Amino acid sequence: MIEVSHLTKKYGQNLALDDVSFHVNRGEILGFLGPNGAGKSTTMNILTGYLSATDGTCTINGHDILEDPIEAKKAIGYLPEQPPLYLDMTVKDYLNFIYDLKKVKLPREAHIKEICGVVRINEVYNRLIKNLSKGYRQRVGVAQAMIGNPEVLILDEPTVGLDPKQIIEIRNLIKSLGERHTIILSSHILPEIQAVCERVVVISKGKLVADDTTANLSKNLSTDRHYRLLIDGPEEKVCSALKSITGMREVQTLGKREEGVYEYQIEAEENVDIRREIFKRLSERSWPLLGLRSSELSLEDIFLQLTNEGGEQK
Repeated sequence: MIEVSHLTKKYGQNLALDDVSFHVNRGEILGFLGPNGAGKSTTMNILTGYLSATDGTCTINGHDILEDPIEAKKAIGYLPEQPPLYLDMTVKDYLNFIYDLKKVKLPREAHIKEICGVVRINEVYNRLIKNLSKGYRQRVGVAQAMIGNPEVLILDEPTVGLDPKQIIEIRNLIKSLGERHTIILSSHILPEIQAVCERVVVISKGKLVADDTTANLSKNLSTDRHYRLLIDGPEEKVCSALKSITGMREVQTLGKREEGVYEYQIEAEENVDIRREIFKRLSERSWPLLGLRSSELSLEDIFLQLTNEGGEQK
C-alpha cells in the first residue's frame, strides 16, 4: 500500500534522511518512532507531498507522490501534530469546507454524518471549534483526515496534550479505524504504540534502525533469558524440580513472599523456551504458580537502546 524506497533528504549540508526504506501493507497499523530531530516529520511531510525528497521515491497505492501527486493524495488523510482547524467555524461548517476543498464526490450529508458517528462528534456538530475541549478538537482533526474516505491515514502525535481518559478514547478510535484503513501512527507515547500497532519502524539520526514487531525486536535485542516466578510450594523441592528441567541454566531463590510462597529467579539457555515444562513440573506436584514474569524488553527499552546506540537491526 505504501512503499518508501531509498528516501534521502538534505537541507543544505544537513542530511535529514539517509537512504530510508520501508513499506506498509494494506490494512496495517504501523508505529513510526524516533527521537526529536530523527527525521519523522520530514518523512511524513514527504509522504504527504508537503516536501520533495532529494533522492528516493514514495508511492501510495501505486502512485508516486511526486510524479502523480493528485492520485496519490486522494488516497491520503493527514492529521498533523497541530490539527489544521479554523477555530471560528462550527464543526459542521469546517467539515463541509474540507469536503469542498478535497472535491469529494461521495454524497455530502451521508458521508459527513457517517464520519461524525465514527469519531463521535455528533453532539458538538453545531458548536464553534474554539469552544471545544482538546479531546474533541483532536476528534475533529481525525474527522477532516477521513473526509473523502482515503485508504491511508497518517496521524502525527494524535494524543499530544490529552488527558489519560482522552488518550484511551483516541487510542480506541485508531484501533477501530485500522479495520478499514491503512494507518501510520507517530507518537512519543510508547505504550500507545505498543497497544495499537502491529509493527514499528524506528529511525534515528535520519537512518532506519529497526523495522519489525515489538516482540521480535525484544527477542533480538535481549540476550537475557531470565524469569521471575512466584510458587506456592516447599522451597528446596521446588528448586530441585526447576534445576532438573532440560535447558535450565540457573535457579536462584529470592526469599519468602508470604506463608509457603517463595520467589525464584531462573535463567534459561539461549533459544530454549522452558515455560511449558515449568508448568508441567509444578502441576504434577500440585504447586500453584502464582506469577511468572519475563525480562523481555519493553518498547521503551527497545526505543532507548536503538536510538542511543544507533544499531541497525537486520
